[in-house]
Amino acid sequence: MGVKESVRKGFSIWFLLFVVPRLVFSRTLSGNPDPCESTNPKDFQKLRSDQITVLINGYSESRIPLLQSIVAAYSGSSIVSSILLLWGNPTTPSQLLDQLYHNLTRYSLGAASVSLIQQSSSSLNARFLPRVSIDTRAVLICDDDVEVDKKSLEFAFSVWKSNPDRLVGMFVRSHGFDLQGKEWIYTVHPDKYSIVLTKFMMMKQDYLFDYSCNGGVEMEVMRGIVDQTRNCEDILMNFVAAEKLRAGPIMVGAERVRDWGDARNEEEEEQVGDGVREAGLSSRRVEHRKRRGNCIREFHRVMGKMPLMYSYGKVVNSVGEQGLCRKSGKLVFCDRD
Repeated sequence: MGVKESVRKGFSIWFLLFVVPRLVFSRTLSGNPDPCESTNPKDFQKLRSDQITVLINGYSESRIPLLQSIVAAYSGSSIVSSILLLWGNPTTPSQLLDQLYHNLTRYSLGAASVSLIQQSSSSLNARFLPRVSIDTRAVLICDDDVEVDKKSLEFAFSVWKSNPDRLVGMFVRSHGFDLQGKEWIYTVHPDKYSIVLTKFMMMKQDYLFDYSCNGGVEMEVMRGIVDQTRNCEDILMNFVAAEKLRAGPIMVGAERVRDWGDARNEEEEEQVGDGVREAGLSSRRVEHRKRRGNCIREFHRVMGKMPLMYSYGKVVNSVGEQGLCRKSGKLVFCDRD
């Protein structure tokens, strides 16, 4: 099923519940009948360049407490214009979403507008739908289990502004070619990467339209693969950007990024993490890497080529001391107290 078909059955009902100067909260059910017809590619130069729009994908009810904290943190940043929480679990009771919405409005820290949008389906393609409410050049696509500190968010935005056609992120993977099996695979290389994950993916909003509305039959087939596997939307977006730009993504360093969904978290570490790793759509996949490798092979088959390109290195916001010194019985970087 293509993106257009997945949202055509929806209808829009807006409830404007709370408005103060520069601060808007909204609760939205479903989406536009056809976002590709109602939304045309916007003039890049006319969009806001000093702020970003944050699109957070939500699905698991067990992650709601963490999600509220993440939305509150993003709302407190001066570079965030608006936050769109895209709720993709159609079975979630309305009462629970009403409570979530109430908490979002109550605990938001800054002037960013906050919207809770209940999707008409669980399609992961919906996180890349173009939306008329987006008025910024840059959009940040992120998951509901990753916390990024304010300084790292602002640094990533500064890197993107210098490279507005590139995908910018903090979590990367790679494609590769298995000579023995003679097939494309999904992997991790120690010295290069070609895929930015949607744990934190910053890009120009034009790519939303390219992903959802352009590409003809090929893109419709590949979006169908995403729906069939309930996975790989991030890989497909990397295909779209690389095909258009002929360049790989950019990885940026961060001072503090907490990934609650990483399977390497220890269960007893902190209570807020209980159930988070098991709840997401991707984290439940058996043989996750093999399935994503199959997505790469299918996208390659449909396109008839491999557009993904490698990037090397990581952009960091400072160059710290590399030497280690013994202080208080511990080895630490020499420039740290």
